[in-house]
Amino acid sequence: MTNHYFFCGIGGSGMLPLAAIVAARGAKVSGSDRSLDAGRVATKFDYLERLGVELHPQDGSGVAQGMTLVASAAIEDSVPDVAAANALGLPRQTRPQLLAELLNAARCSVAVGGTSGKSTVTGMIGWMLHASGRDPTVMNGAVMKNFANDDAPFASALAGDPDLFVSEVDESDGSIALYRPGVAIIHNVTLDHKGLDELRRLFTDFGNAAGAALVNGDDAEATALEIDGARTYGFGNEGLDYYGADLRLEADASHFVLHHRHHIVEVTVPMPGAHNASNALAALAAADAVGVPLDEAAASLRDFAGLKRRLEKVGEAFGITVYDDFGHNPDKVAATLTTLRASGRPLHVLFQPHGYGPLRQMGEELAKTFAELLGPADSLYFPDPVYQGGTVDRSRGSDWLAEAVCEAGGTATHIADRQAIATRIVDQAREGDIVVVMGARDDSLMLLARSMLDEIGARG
Repeated sequence: MTNHYFFCGIGGSGMLPLAAIVAARGAKVSGSDRSLDAGRVATKFDYLERLGVELHPQDGSGVAQGMTLVASAAIEDSVPDVAAANALGLPRQTRPQLLAELLNAARCSVAVGGTSGKSTVTGMIGWMLHASGRDPTVMNGAVMKNFANDDAPFASALAGDPDLFVSEVDESDGSIALYRPGVAIIHNVTLDHKGLDELRRLFTDFGNAAGAALVNGDDAEATALEIDGARTYGFGNEGLDYYGADLRLEADASHFVLHHRHHIVEVTVPMPGAHNASNALAALAAADAVGVPLDEAAASLRDFAGLKRRLEKVGEAFGITVYDDFGHNPDKVAATLTTLRASGRPLHVLFQPHGYGPLRQMGEELAKTFAELLGPADSLYFPDPVYQGGTVDRSRGSDWLAEAVCEAGGTATHIADRQAIATRIVDQAREGDIVVVMGARDDSLMLLARSMLDEIGARG
């Protein structure tokens, strides 16, 4: 590593934990963020400053000689920090390049790949290792509640032993090709930011570059990949290496029996939904692969507190339950809606698309998912997508998505201003209903969910 990194966009869900890990390893870290300049999510930036990070306006003033710029490959040269770094001839790394440098150097590493569930699986593995007395370094895209406290409210990273490294890795920008982990998890392969043909190639290469690969045997696309010596996990058939049987789903938990060779282990997952049972099975397989006894790993799972913004229950007032969720692609949205629909309660959904580009890539599939999983008793609203500047094509927006849902047989409403949507939902919601705020790339969504709960609670 170099001695001084400047993170452009340091408040991002992937940038903040990496900056925290780099700072903990002794490098000097500086950074900037548009949200900081706009005064949003101040607690996040207070936390970074407590870690010793120097924060600057995103106007180029914080960039100086001797630094390495860390920025998204997609960020435009017109951004002042990038322009200043280019003018100074500074070296530049993308976030995945720096992360791969750290992970690939670790003697024992686990890289969690897949279109959905990565953050939860990563958090589960990190907690299992910690609870078993190991000291892992964990790089996550979400706050891990087991490690969050008043001093570390944004605990999306653990800075532990550099030779025991667990991280989620992203396929959306193709950067999954950079990683050479000891253990690779391929949890699922579904449409997201890239077409399926390219995803198949990326995940195949990822699995074959690893020392060992764990593949979800319940995912048809994952099991079709040609990966040498892959071990499988799932609930689909007894021939899988890690076989989950007798799955029982409850409102706030799931239970199953894990069979692996001569081991038979009772497992309780303190989270709702079949998708979280699958997440737990992946994490248990990974823990076993790095030497944690399965019964020990399963016991620690009972105390797993979950992650922020992963079907997180914000609270309840007047019999109305409010959830905050990161769901943004068809697979994640389907998992969340399927879990909530199992309650039989009417849903009021505010879904903020996480960009205009994703709507071009997966808009039709999103529309079909909403149309299929929401019924006449439910309501669905779309504010305008997240837009962080630049020259992205904005021809397909939330108005288009609402029309696509209706064309697919569902009902949806586009209202550009999300606060107007929040007010409408608060007025509409009745005792027994569920309100869910969904979307990615915008931490202020969790504040919106909280404010909606407060408004519901303020009813006379």
